[in-house]
Amino acid sequence: MSGTPRSSAKEDERFMAAALNLARRGLGRTAPNPAVGALIVKEGAVIGRGATGEGGRPHAETLAIREAGAAAAGATLYVTLEPCSHHGKTPPCADAIVAVGIARVVSTIEDPDPRVAGSGFQRLRDAGIAVATGVLAEAALRANLGHVLRVRRRRPMVTLKLAETADLYAAGPAGAPRLMITGAPANARVHILRAMYDAVMIGAGTAIADDPMLNVRLPGVEDRKPLRVVLDSHLDLPMHARLVTSAREYPTLVIAGEGASTEAGARLLEANVEIERVAWDSAGHADLAAALAVLGARGITRVLCEGGPSLAAALVARNLADEILLLRSDKPLGAAGKPALDASSRAALADTSRYRLAENGRLGEDSYLRYERVL
Repeated sequence: MSGTPRSSAKEDERFMAAALNLARRGLGRTAPNPAVGALIVKEGAVIGRGATGEGGRPHAETLAIREAGAAAAGATLYVTLEPCSHHGKTPPCADAIVAVGIARVVSTIEDPDPRVAGSGFQRLRDAGIAVATGVLAEAALRANLGHVLRVRRRRPMVTLKLAETADLYAAGPAGAPRLMITGAPANARVHILRAMYDAVMIGAGTAIADDPMLNVRLPGVEDRKPLRVVLDSHLDLPMHARLVTSAREYPTLVIAGEGASTEAGARLLEANVEIERVAWDSAGHADLAAALAVLGARGITRVLCEGGPSLAAALVARNLADEILLLRSDKPLGAAGKPALDASSRAALADTSRYRLAENGRLGEDSYLRYERVL
């Protein structure tokens, strides 16, 4: 269209990176909707910004338009996912963009939701708006991976977090006291992560051995209450477990095998613990893929798994671990213990067709490595 604002590819990437950073603030708060960021830019200055609201409403574009007001006419909108084009609980964002007179839209990837799937971009083009897509597409796909997987594979994304000693153990020999592997900075990072996920998941073995709370205990974000999920095939979780006794304060879900004890289930229900049942797998455990499908059906898009080595190995073996975060102490166990990852999982991390090392660094006296599954 005449008068369409112009910018360089470098400038588009710079503003899109800022929009992605804005979007990430909503991680763990917007499910079942994706966490989207939007910036409205005019003559090189940001005049409106928005990030998806709590529970998925309002949408980022709506908030950015509201902040920009009449100045949005003739401006450029940077948005981290295709604007919606369907009538849901709110009118389509694409229509709002057209109505306010935005001249150019820069975006990343199509929304895989079949109600959108390219129609949002087409609505903008049909209205004469210049549309550029594919800007920082890889980063946007990673940021929206939970939404994409829930739409395409009916499951949330899964980040597997493990702590290990310098000699790669997660625990001492059978019967040994629980290891406190990492220091305060690494432990704080875990609480930040919990605040950025819709659910925190462990297996029954970890729940019984460690008796964790799995809540967020950092000043300023204590109000975040991700769903606590226990994969408990046979409903072995004891009633005195802290996950059970605190279930009236923090949402808690146990996923059991379809033949697990109805009596144990009834006791947990009385304690305000939700129960879901799924089919058994070939090893006699609650099927892991089915459990993740249950979470996806509930609107969960992002799961942080803090389970032990057995659950970690199962996730990696079934290609269900989308990210793997290893928090590593500089101190060795110095004796035979339980490896954090089995040999097969270590081999998977070394296989560049399956995983890539995305980040590594220090957290106080500990180090960390973050791997991403190759998409």
